[in-house]
Amino acid sequence: MSDVNRELLYAGKAKDIYKSENENEVIIKFRDDITAGDGAKKDTLSQKGYCNVLISAKLFKVLEENGVKTQYIELLSTDEMRTKSLEMIPLEVICRNIATGSLLKKYPFEANKELKPPIIQFDYKNDEFHDPMLNDSIIKALEIATQEELDEIREITLKINKILSDYLIERGIILVDFKLEYGKDSEGNIILGDEISPDTTRLWDSETYENFDKDIYRKGEEGVVDAYLKVVNLVLSDEEKVKWNVEQI
Repeated sequence: MSDVNRELLYAGKAKDIYKSENENEVIIKFRDDITAGDGAKKDTLSQKGYCNVLISAKLFKVLEENGVKTQYIELLSTDEMRTKSLEMIPLEVICRNIATGSLLKKYPFEANKELKPPIIQFDYKNDEFHDPMLNDSIIKALEIATQEELDEIREITLKINKILSDYLIERGIILVDFKLEYGKDSEGNIILGDEISPDTTRLWDSETYENFDKDIYRKGEEGVVDAYLKVVNLVLSDEEKVKWNVEQI
């Protein structure tokens, strides 16, 4: 079905969400748009959406196989996935394993210091307020989530961190940090949603510490899509690469 025949429910910075023919499901279309600096910097990079949908689908499947509930249902094409419809919780949940990025600008951490235990950070997902960091008291005062829900989100996030860190390091990738978003399904269960891709993670080569993520774009360097394609090649199976016509790197 073409986009013009679909009902657009939401257009984000890099994804569109369409109504599905099935109740309680939506279609997420990954666009080639890329942004940084709270949307101040914008570009369109060919194959970027293709990379992100393949990586997200694969990592969601890995999580599902290890007992983490996600909104993912199936990969429909090289830019679309079918997912459960969720009422999203307006929080960005950030898990940090290594001190880098904005953490170094705000706190006196030694660069590249391994963080034990990992840091879990909540930001308010709101462009008007520029996604400020929140603590539990502010979250509860804003009635975004209860303490029990926050505790559950932390527990799920740490489980995801362990699963993905182990999975990626076996493929030569260090999971430096990542951002997650959660929502509630029709029964009120907290479910992982959105995406897990080089747009929402920091990924380093385990030997060279080369960036495989959006930091390349943030720094104004070339090779963003090439780096994303490397991640596709590292995380997908040979069978999956053939099925989705992945360029071998």
